Amino acid sequence: MRRLRVLRRVLKTTGAHRIWTGFVLFFLACTVIIWLREPGITTWGDAFWYCYAVVTTVGFGDVVAQTPLARILSVILSIYAVVVIAIVTGVIVNYFNELVKLKHETTVTSFVDKLERLPERSREELTEISRRVKEYVER
Repeated sequence: MRRLRVLRRVLKTTGAHRIWTGFVLFFLACTVIIWLREPGITTWGDAFWYCYAVVTTVGFGDVVAQTPLARILSVILSIYAVVVIAIVTGVIVNYFNELVKLKHETTVTSFVDKLERLPERSREELTEISRRVKEYVER
């Protein structure tokens, strides 16, 4: 549950959900335009496959754009895809950094709580706390 809150916060902060939605809509619009205007692409599935090949920059070569409109859309779609992939990668890295920071804060909070209650701790617990403090100081 906590991880979902962190992910939601990262998506909201970065605005990545709007970028992703815009990309999907643009991808579908390109698919429809290419399907309707490109003579070598006769089905919606072929248009989708072509756009997928453009976005992934694989370029299988089984379907090729012939008209200037389809070529221009292909260039724009491929550039847009590279930008979106870069943004998504950044969001994922940010998400994992937030998780690491959250884990660190939880660990520090727990450790501080133990330090505040030293008189209540057993000898073994005090020895463990002392060992952890020494490790931290030696870093």
